[in-house]
Amino acid sequence: MGRGKIHISRIENRTTRQVTFAKRRAGLLKKTHELSVLCDVQIGLVIFSSTGKMFQYCSDSTSMEEIIRRYQYASGTRIPQHSDTDFLNAEIRKIRKETQDLHLSLQRYTCEDLSCVRFEDLEELENRLEESVNRVRARKFEILQQEVHNLRISTKQREEQNDELCHLIKEHQAAVFAHQHHYQQQMEMEPKSEEHRQLMEQFPFCGEEQPLLQLATTSMQPQFAYQASTSSLPPNPPQLHDFSLNTPIYE
Repeated sequence: MGRGKIHISRIENRTTRQVTFAKRRAGLLKKTHELSVLCDVQIGLVIFSSTGKMFQYCSDSTSMEEIIRRYQYASGTRIPQHSDTDFLNAEIRKIRKETQDLHLSLQRYTCEDLSCVRFEDLEELENRLEESVNRVRARKFEILQQEVHNLRISTKQREEQNDELCHLIKEHQAAVFAHQHHYQQQMEMEPKSEEHRQLMEQFPFCGEEQPLLQLATTSMQPQFAYQASTSSLPPNPPQLHDFSLNTPIYE
C-alpha cells in the first residue's frame, strides 16, 4: 500500500518548525555528502535559517570559493565585490554624519547656539523640553515620596526599639530595687536577732539553776542555825562576864 501525498505548507508553530528544520537539515546534509562521495561530484550547499544563521556544506575535493567562482563563470554573472578601503571610508563618513547630528541636537537642548534653528524647530524643541522637564519632576517627586516612606518606616522601627529598651530598663530597675529592699530588710533583722540572743543569755529559761536565789538561801542559813542552838540553851540568860571578846554577839 503506497503512502499518501503530504501537503507541504509553512508550519505555523514556531517550536515545531524549529524541530522540523533541525531534522530535515541534518538529513539534507547527509544526502548531499552521500551524493558527493558516491557520484564523485562537487557540491556546494548554503542554508540560512529563519533566524539568519548560516549552514553550509562543501565537497572535500574543493572549496566553497572555487565552487562560487565556477558558478559565476558558468552562469555569466558576477557578484559585486567592494574593497575594504571603500567600505571603511563609507563607514567613517556615516559615523561622522551621525556624530555631527548628535552634536547639533545637544547644542539645541543646551541652548548654546540657536541662530540657525527655524521657528518650527524651536517649537518642537520647546515641546520636547517641557516633556523632559515634566518627566524629570515626576521622577523627582517619586524619589522623594520613596525617601519619605523609608524615613517613616525607619522612624517607626526606632520608636519600637526605644520602647523595648525603656521596658527592659524599667524591669531592670524594678529588679534592682526589689533586691535592695530585700537586702535592707535582712540587714535590719540581723541586729535584732543579735540583741535577742544577748538578752536570752542574761535571762535563762525556766528549769535552769538560778545563782541569785541560791545566794539568798545561803545567806539565810546561819540565822536558822542560831535559832536552833538557842532553843537548846538553859532558860537562864547568859551573863556578860562569861563571854570573851572573841565570842560573837547576837542581837
